Amino acid sequence: MEVQVINKSKHELPSYETVFSAGMDIKANIYESVTLRPLERIVIKTGLFISLSKGLEAQVRPRSGLAAKKGITVLNSPGTIDADYRGEIGVILINLSADNFTINDGDRIAQLVIAKHEQIKWKNVTILDETVRGVGGFGSTGV
Repeated sequence: MEVQVINKSKHELPSYETVFSAGMDIKANIYESVTLRPLERIVIKTGLFISLSKGLEAQVRPRSGLAAKKGITVLNSPGTIDADYRGEIGVILINLSADNFTINDGDRIAQLVIAKHEQIKWKNVTILDETVRGVGGFGSTGV
């Protein structure tokens, strides 16, 4: 699948690290370093602009290493970039650690996953079909 992209960043286009990777790391495109204090959030620009076809979305997801090692994650995870959005991709990062975290130009800050989706039409009903699970939720299927 081909996706149109404009790269106004100072960095190479995102790429897959392995042949089985679902996501591509995206990098900060900033002019000076930014320090993210504990519980602070910020939008970091990437310099990337994309054009997706109908039925596709781009999902902005956290990088597992940043989350596990530094407590840095994507606040609205996954962030959705709709097929009709043509603006610059920004990443909403939040610092969930007790320490300051510095973001530098070119740092890998998130992953971008392209996914298919469908739009639905609602069908009003008065009763839903029965299942074994029924209304059980939030741990109802066991530990």
